[in-house]
Amino acid sequence: MTPLEMSLTEARQAIQERKLSVSELVDASFRRIASTDEQVQAFLTMNEEGARNEAAAIDKRISAGEQIGLLAGIPAGVKDNIVTEGMRTTCASKFLDNFVPVYDGTVSRKLKEAGAITIGKLNMDEFAMGGSNENSAYRTTRNPWDLERVPGGSSGGSAASVAAGQVAFALGSDTGGSIRQPASYCGVVGLKPTYGLVSRFGLVAFASSLDQIGPITRNVEDAALVLQAIAGHDKMDSTSAKVEIPDYAAQLTGDVAGLRIGVPSEYIGQGVDPKVKEAVLAALKVFEDMGATWEEVSMPHTEYAVATYYLLASSEASSNLARFDGVRYGVRADNPDNLLDLYHRSRSEGFGQEVKRRIMLGTYALSSGYYDAYYLKAQKVRTLIKRDFDEAFNKFDILLGPTAPTTAFRIGEQINDPLAMYLNDILTIPVSLAGVPAISVPCGLANGLPVGLQLIGKAFDEATVLRAAHAFEQRTEFHKLRPQL
Repeated sequence: MTPLEMSLTEARQAIQERKLSVSELVDASFRRIASTDEQVQAFLTMNEEGARNEAAAIDKRISAGEQIGLLAGIPAGVKDNIVTEGMRTTCASKFLDNFVPVYDGTVSRKLKEAGAITIGKLNMDEFAMGGSNENSAYRTTRNPWDLERVPGGSSGGSAASVAAGQVAFALGSDTGGSIRQPASYCGVVGLKPTYGLVSRFGLVAFASSLDQIGPITRNVEDAALVLQAIAGHDKMDSTSAKVEIPDYAAQLTGDVAGLRIGVPSEYIGQGVDPKVKEAVLAALKVFEDMGATWEEVSMPHTEYAVATYYLLASSEASSNLARFDGVRYGVRADNPDNLLDLYHRSRSEGFGQEVKRRIMLGTYALSSGYYDAYYLKAQKVRTLIKRDFDEAFNKFDILLGPTAPTTAFRIGEQINDPLAMYLNDILTIPVSLAGVPAISVPCGLANGLPVGLQLIGKAFDEATVLRAAHAFEQRTEFHKLRPQL
């Protein structure tokens, strides 16, 4: 087993027992990136000097007999919309091409405190708007399973990097499925925590009532460890929840006997690839064999989720992105005629097509005369969608279905059809609107490409979601499959 093939627990133990140095692990990560990233194109900014210095410092502490953190010495990638002190943070947008933050976001700080080493910043859809990674202003990240296919989005760089074995884990952000969908496409584990469990301070906002940071890993135990490190209340985030953080790894007992599983009929119906459905039904059989029970349940407002999401998310994006005006930070147009011309040209030149599309849609939905008909109505439908989940969780412990209706599609196949692209998130968006946790774990292959199984839990019950996902993982071998780069 090479250093980068170890789980986080195995790597940490090897480091503590001095069978492996942190510098060796970091070197292995940079070597892997050097040999594969020309193909995968996952990274936008590298932190080679800083990472090597941090690795040497941790090795010294270990030699001195000091205690090390939960993730000490583990190489990590960070999505490029999470601010990192002294390290360029672009949101994959030309608008922020020259932006170097002067502070760390809360999760960036917590990674440092846990001893993780940030290898670099990962590619994404511009300002997290997209489901394929084709909206990046810099490059299109490719799926390690098939370099002609997308890795998913917007956290496509994060998922592809983990799948390619470049880093041990990565952080992504999930607004409507942007951790889970790329995790599904790339055959890795992606966890969207409950809204408010992980601080958003330092996450460049897309849609503030939906955005949530979470881990992308190679197995469920690793996801539990990373969540342990980054979860918790933060006074810098007004939406951060004051809840007790359990020992997530201790909950991974492998026991799901008596677990009540609901399978939303809308999640396995029309539009879902038959081979994806077949893999999900086979996963249900695994749970049955472990003593869990399941039955179908209806989530009647699912059909309105995509329209609701794109009205609300675009409206919030219109408001959040108003701060990018060419005055305070980011790219500024040269020689404007006046202030309005500065705004117009800076935003026209700095933003890509998908970002402009969503700003226009959101601005229209919030405009006088249309606010009640669109934005307000969408908020009411969001409440109905959340009630679907509340009622389902009165009867079931978790809900189960596919993460995405298909496997990864080809690069260029949907980029000119925004509606087709938006529909790829139809199974992840309802979860985001309800604010509940969900995880995507590999559950098979269809035509040689990974299929993701989505497990959805009650608010702040990540422990049950992780326990169920881990139990499934222990009975199957899908998480051990690796792409051949």
